[in-house]
Amino acid sequence: MNENTYEVMNVEGGAHVKMWTRGVPVEDEAREQLAKTARMPFIFRHLAVMPDVHLGKGSTVGSVIPTLAAVIPAAVGVDIGCGMIAAKTTLHANDLPDSLAPLRAAIERAVPHGRSPGKRDKGAWGDAPPAPVDAAWSQLVTGFESIVEKHPVLKRTNNRVHLGTLGTGNHFIEVCLDEGGSVWFMLHSGSRGVGNAIGTYFIELARADMRTWMVNLPDRDLAYFPEGTEHFDEYVRAVEWAQDFARLNREVMMTNVIAAARRVIEKPFEANVEAVNCHHNYVSRERHFGEDILVTRKGAVSAKKGELGIIPGSMGARSFIVRGLGNDDAFHSCSHGAGRKMSRTEAKKRFTLADHTAATADVECRKDADVIDETPAAYKDIDAVMHAQRDLVEIVHTLKQVVCVKG
Repeated sequence: MNENTYEVMNVEGGAHVKMWTRGVPVEDEAREQLAKTARMPFIFRHLAVMPDVHLGKGSTVGSVIPTLAAVIPAAVGVDIGCGMIAAKTTLHANDLPDSLAPLRAAIERAVPHGRSPGKRDKGAWGDAPPAPVDAAWSQLVTGFESIVEKHPVLKRTNNRVHLGTLGTGNHFIEVCLDEGGSVWFMLHSGSRGVGNAIGTYFIELARADMRTWMVNLPDRDLAYFPEGTEHFDEYVRAVEWAQDFARLNREVMMTNVIAAARRVIEKPFEANVEAVNCHHNYVSRERHFGEDILVTRKGAVSAKKGELGIIPGSMGARSFIVRGLGNDDAFHSCSHGAGRKMSRTEAKKRFTLADHTAATADVECRKDADVIDETPAAYKDIDAVMHAQRDLVEIVHTLKQVVCVKG
């Protein structure tokens, strides 16, 4: 590995920060947020920062936070287990219909998106069959009941109701073509309402513990649970359950996307629902540099040697199926996307509907004012991001979307 592919930010009174950011912009506010995290006493060796880094809530998006005997709930955040799934099909570009609008409409009917209704009825679910949801929930219900027994406040959440739903914001479903013209389905979502409830609840518990123990923090979002305490074990158990929910949620949606496509595309086809399914907001028990640690990836993907992952671009930009190179200094990680280069508020002020329409001219997608904050120009250059992490992953497939459904 070429050590010159990352830059080192030295932090007074803290661990140093290794940043794979050559050729991509990094906000001063993000550097300041990283430095605060690096000063926590339980950081293991150093922080690793991916090229899509930007200021985030709780912790910096694009950061890999290795910890010894402690976990920071706000670093994981409330979109627990958010990530990507992609499935390659046996279809070719010329198998798609001339007009992609019916395909997009079929996917929108099959997968509830946006602010999903609080009950399942024909209006909420359209063509989505219940069977995949029922099968997925059967794998989750026992674990959820165990968590609720200890924390009954979490019972009244949109848990089973949100299973199989996309959500809002930057969550999306896409139909893509790879470099050989093969058709892929790809989507981005996480643990939805129940993950948000779990994250919010335990973040407040961590802050309360810090007040009880009179621990002074540089930022209240760095409130943590030390290993061996009651809340540490309960949080790790709950967050691991939410990550399972997120993974199964993506599988349910992918199953329904494929079923919807079969109703529109005349040619029979096969697709592997479990081809690539990866988290990018999560915590994991791992072994690095001879130590058993916890690794929190906030907007970062596991990239162990030979492991497949997904790095999406923005609407109208390219995405990538990648294979990890197992870079030790990066704690076997890579970026989770292009990364925002401006806030949603700034994007809405800077870009017009005409700008967005032009940027997504070759994509069947929404072209209204409500998605301007997701326009491609609001994100970093995905090619620069990929170049900056060339010693973290290798590109297996390059994808270009032709249909995009936004939450």
